[in-house]
Amino acid sequence: MSEPVDSSSSRTLRRRSDAPFFFVMGGISASFILLIVLLLVADLLFTSPADFAAAIQKPEIQAAFRLTILSCSAAAVLSLWVATPLGYLLSRYRFPGRWLVDTLVDIPIVLPPLVLGLSLLILFHFSIDGWTLESWLSDTVGFPVAFHWPAVVLAQFSVACAFAVRTMRVTFDQIDPRSEDVARTLGCTRSQAFLKIALPQAWRGMIAATTIAWARALGEFGPILVFAGSTRMRTEVLSTTVFLELSIGQLNAAVAVSLLMVVMAAVVLMILRVLGTGLNA
Repeated sequence: MSEPVDSSSSRTLRRRSDAPFFFVMGGISASFILLIVLLLVADLLFTSPADFAAAIQKPEIQAAFRLTILSCSAAAVLSLWVATPLGYLLSRYRFPGRWLVDTLVDIPIVLPPLVLGLSLLILFHFSIDGWTLESWLSDTVGFPVAFHWPAVVLAQFSVACAFAVRTMRVTFDQIDPRSEDVARTLGCTRSQAFLKIALPQAWRGMIAATTIAWARALGEFGPILVFAGSTRMRTEVLSTTVFLELSIGQLNAAVAVSLLMVVMAAVVLMILRVLGTGLNA
């Protein structure tokens, strides 16, 4: 007859065998976390509170801050407006060309930012018998787009919307469609089932999509630089401010603006976690 195995000994042996696993996994994870912490500490130690206050008080940076808030908010709202129906269609229906639409949505995510900005510039200035989209908008709407503030919003929207679509598609994937099917059997149309059943259940995802789009618009640089330019007091946002301050040798001001953007991004992430949109621990 075999002797019974001591349960306490087996637990001790199991803990010892798990130690290398946690050591390797924790070490790899901690190296990346340490890198992020060191980057933030380096920025904090490089600039002083006086340098930060002096940079923030510059009229150019204050104007860039206002335009950043307004343009990111506009891009986020537009992104949600497009991402909600598109994410719903990609999640619920199998239609001809769905794979192509799904691929096209990802193009702004994988496309080099400068290429996206150049494509926007070509789109608005491509001439057909002397007619361009830019000239048509100037004549009909009354203001130009390229190298003006609408170009900032459009450049941010082009990238941020793709992230919002992905977020909304995952949101609708996680909502059971059976309740919508039941509502249609009881006489609801598809639009009524969407507005009364699916949309109220997707509110957390909508908040997540909006904030993620806002945060992505905040960090956009390449398309804005190419399509909107970096004219101070007109098309300058915080991301291009860092570039402009570096180009004139104002490293302290560039770091101060970078820290301001870090704070803004951290606030967005905290909002996501407080609202419990699935990104919390």
